[in-house]
Amino acid sequence: MEIGARLKEAREEKNISLDSLQETTKIQKRYLVAIEEGNLQVLPGKFYARAFIKEYANAVGLDPNELLEEYKEEVPKTEDETEVQYSRMQRTRKDSSSEKNNAIFSLLPTIIVILLVIGIFFAAWYFIQLAVSNGDTDSPEEQNDNEEIIINNPEENTDGDAGTGEEETEDTNEEANEEPEEEESEAELSIVEEETSGTNSTFDLNDAGDEVTLTLESSGNTWLEIENEAGESLFSGMFSEDQSPVELDVSDEESVYFNIGNAADLMIIFNDTELEYPIDPNENVVQRIWVNINN
Repeated sequence: MEIGARLKEAREEKNISLDSLQETTKIQKRYLVAIEEGNLQVLPGKFYARAFIKEYANAVGLDPNELLEEYKEEVPKTEDETEVQYSRMQRTRKDSSSEKNNAIFSLLPTIIVILLVIGIFFAAWYFIQLAVSNGDTDSPEEQNDNEEIIINNPEENTDGDAGTGEEETEDTNEEANEEPEEEESEAELSIVEEETSGTNSTFDLNDAGDEVTLTLESSGNTWLEIENEAGESLFSGMFSEDQSPVELDVSDEESVYFNIGNAADLMIIFNDTELEYPIDPNENVVQRIWVNINN
């Protein structure tokens, strides 16, 4: 029996219609029919084929992992999860902090020498300026008797000249205060689809930019599975507070899928934008989330 026939048999045993199954899984009816008929090539890709089969199996009471293992020759294969997990995982902040500290200590002697040279330069410049100013200062006795001293009469200034000076000063101040405004775009997470009675949600990440960093922080222990649009595993296994934080580079990905076992203890951040669970993680600890990345 093929995997599609097995799923269809389980659905019919539970008297579940395709329309009802579509409402439960949020999978379009034509994709459900394609799965039952074994036309997996109709699905958007390997990632969605595996994800849709898992959702179908859960809805009809079958174990998705056992089902995929039993029909692993029929279901599109993905890369080995363990190899992908360790090849994609970046260094944590703790490791990067220690390397930064070592780099700072190695540069410390050079910085001290540069500061000493700058201090000596400014000290020499100060004493030279002081000597020059003392030499240029003449005593009243040394002033030339024939030197003409001209004192401007403030009454000779016309009102027109004074007004022009004030206007020029105001114009100068306005030009100095005018500074170009720069707009900074921040990545924005918007909810696209939310299942109020279940645990599935879809987000769009807009204005993400060329570099997209996914940061994961945990305050406890949670099962976590992360895949990209091709069904390749980015992370799979238990995620604890001791491992936190973990950073993943998802700049080249079009979408990311999260299967979370304990959402209340997991924080998901894209660049500097935190994902807010649309479904209360304290009431629904198990959540499945799709995030479409729009650069």
